[in-house]
Amino acid sequence: MDKKDESVGLHLHSKDESKISEMLDLLHIDFESETGRTISLETGDSACSKNVMRKQRNWEKRLATKKSKRKAEKLRRKLRHAEQSRTDVDSPQHSKRFVKVITKERLMEARLAGPKLCVDLSMTDCMSPKEISRLASQIRRLYGSNRKAARPFHLVLTDMQEDGLLFQECLRMNDGFLDYVMDITAESCMELFPRDNVVYLTPDAEEALETMDTDKVYILGGLVDESVQKKISYLKARANGVCTARLPIDEYMVKKSNQKNFHSKILAINQVFDILLLFCDTGSWAQALGAGMPPGKGYMITLESAAEMQL
Repeated sequence: MDKKDESVGLHLHSKDESKISEMLDLLHIDFESETGRTISLETGDSACSKNVMRKQRNWEKRLATKKSKRKAEKLRRKLRHAEQSRTDVDSPQHSKRFVKVITKERLMEARLAGPKLCVDLSMTDCMSPKEISRLASQIRRLYGSNRKAARPFHLVLTDMQEDGLLFQECLRMNDGFLDYVMDITAESCMELFPRDNVVYLTPDAEEALETMDTDKVYILGGLVDESVQKKISYLKARANGVCTARLPIDEYMVKKSNQKNFHSKILAINQVFDILLLFCDTGSWAQALGAGMPPGKGYMITLESAAEMQL
């Protein structure tokens, strides 16, 4: 490159730098103490910087609002957690763990000193698989009622064979069946308890149950009989020479009229159990039968029994 060409190049470079300098002079940066920085153009109007400032203020307000909401929600969670964690006995609110512990203690006490109620499961040979499945469901409901009772029974399941269908159905249908606070044995109820202390509850018995003695063992026949085989549990009890009794339905209830003219005293074992629990709590057969007798059985409390309940 000769001197002439070099001179032209330097002139052009100097000219470019001059243009760049002029463009930078048109720009200046304003710094604000709180809101950050904004860039304004002398060639534009001031609306641009005002718009940026307005957006900045709105963003700060939204941020402050979010922080306030987070603090409030954190406080609410803390208060809810404190309420749920209360385990004071006088408080109506208890944790699930607390209720579980108290329930287990009551059931353990019942096993030591509570009234005994046995479910005789020796009649599964008389039932179909469907009926056995229904019996397993009734056992679950019976145990559920006993767990909720203020004064639970000492429950015993007899003639429960581990290789039998009923045991398998109880495992399948009843969560935690092996952890039930009750006695489960393969022995017969007639061999397990002194026969003089046994009262076998059956709807075919002649004598009505009047009171419940804590020294007695009350037995329910574990039988779901859709084919209505007559007097199976009653005949078994009589053959073994034990006392029998029935719920005092005839003494406190009468048949009510219905379109199908259907009346039945045959109850599921969990229904009988609920009536016995209520009688033990209230001492009133009228109240126990009135609350525990399913309406579909076609019976209602007599007027005299209803008057007794109001006293």
